[in-house]
Amino acid sequence: MLFNSYIFILFFLPVTLLGYFGLHKAGFHMLAKLELVLMSFWFYGYFNPSYLWIMGSSILVNYVLSQLFQRKWQMPQSRIHLLKKILLAVGLTFNLGLIFYYKYYDFFVDNLNKAFSTDFQLRHIVLPLGISFFTFQQVSYVIDSYRGQTREYNILDYSLFVTFFPQLVAGPIVLHNEVLPQFADKNNWKMKSGNMAHGIYVFSAGLVKKVIIADTLSKAVTWGYGNVSAGITSMEGILMMLAYAFQIYFDFSGYCDMATGLGYMFNIKIPMNFNSPYKALSVVDFWSRWHLTLTRFLRTYIYFPLGGSRKGTIRTYINIIVVFLVSGLWHGANWTFILWGFLHGVANALTRMFKKQWNSMHTVLQWMVTFLFINVTWIFFRAESISQAVTVIKKILGFQNLNVRASMLEQFKLTEFAFIYEHIPGLNEIVSSIRGFDALIFMTAALVICLAFKNNQEMEFKPTVRRSLTAIFYLVWGIMSLSGVSEFLYFNF
Repeated sequence: MLFNSYIFILFFLPVTLLGYFGLHKAGFHMLAKLELVLMSFWFYGYFNPSYLWIMGSSILVNYVLSQLFQRKWQMPQSRIHLLKKILLAVGLTFNLGLIFYYKYYDFFVDNLNKAFSTDFQLRHIVLPLGISFFTFQQVSYVIDSYRGQTREYNILDYSLFVTFFPQLVAGPIVLHNEVLPQFADKNNWKMKSGNMAHGIYVFSAGLVKKVIIADTLSKAVTWGYGNVSAGITSMEGILMMLAYAFQIYFDFSGYCDMATGLGYMFNIKIPMNFNSPYKALSVVDFWSRWHLTLTRFLRTYIYFPLGGSRKGTIRTYINIIVVFLVSGLWHGANWTFILWGFLHGVANALTRMFKKQWNSMHTVLQWMVTFLFINVTWIFFRAESISQAVTVIKKILGFQNLNVRASMLEQFKLTEFAFIYEHIPGLNEIVSSIRGFDALIFMTAALVICLAFKNNQEMEFKPTVRRSLTAIFYLVWGIMSLSGVSEFLYFNF
């Protein structure tokens, strides 16, 4: 089920909220948790019920492993230590094997066939929704249990930790001690008007980011990459590069806002996962702002075990690049993602290596170089192949044909814009005289929103009449524009 759908906004969400808080008010606190778990399962299995057994079996196996780690074994300490290592190996093999089979099996076999001229059959496996997110979340729990850093939870609480629908299919990757204590807090068992108002406001802002901005930009991006083989101009390449940079920004930002807003409605504060990354003044700064919980996971469970920065300068840079290679592979089974991760890893290492020289640059120049690097590397992230990405970059660098076809500019048009143009005297004539006016408006507005405004989690929220009217306007506008429902980009990862 999608946040940006009629069934979610008009039926699923109100029914889930009323059931959850209604059961708490009636004193059925365990049933309230059970209701939220069952509704989260429905949310996950809405499009494909076969996904449910995958997530259900994953929850069961990881819960049993965590209980075994916490059991008081009556045996010598050396044997307990060996047993826990074996259990950890079983847990990691199960979880990573699950991801490998569903996400990377065809990629691995296809490359094996190409490298050794073999003829192994591809299985064309359908990727289960959000498998990377709920698996990584459980990997962190299993490792923490092995380290003795978790407390004992019942199966219902553990299931709630994994399945809580606002963060289930696209993050953030939460830790057990971030959300479960909030569900256990009796003060959060009743509906709070302040949190509900805050949640609706943030959710509605995220809805507009996704439905109005990201989905409109996606049409231009789809048009651009669909015409690469037929030939695009340099200006079309630049336009589609920028359009995708803003599309993925507002798509992910919109999702994070909606997930955060939903958390507030249930009196749950979800960890911040997006912090105005296009304000970054370096690649290092970018990764302290983009997908914060994934960065935290990779740092805690890969970078530190590799040695972090404790084994010398060269080893530190190698560890950084390895982490970013894993990040690239985590995003998708394609060499484009791996190259994207490698480029960010190298840039991250170089920024640290030449930190003194970088910091001596003017902040405007730092921002420009960083923003340009992020835009160019997004081309590899979006392209279907490395060769297609190289073709786009060559077209941009050629800077020969600055024409943009009308069919691409048409992708930026909104019916709302046309309505405004027609009802403001003289505006329609002005717009008609400026070619690509809608595209110019979109790109300028996107850049201004990215740079000039605080994100919704940075702002101090106080319920006011103005904010209420703004939330209503956002909700109405977003809901009225839901005819072309589309998935969030990170649902595919």
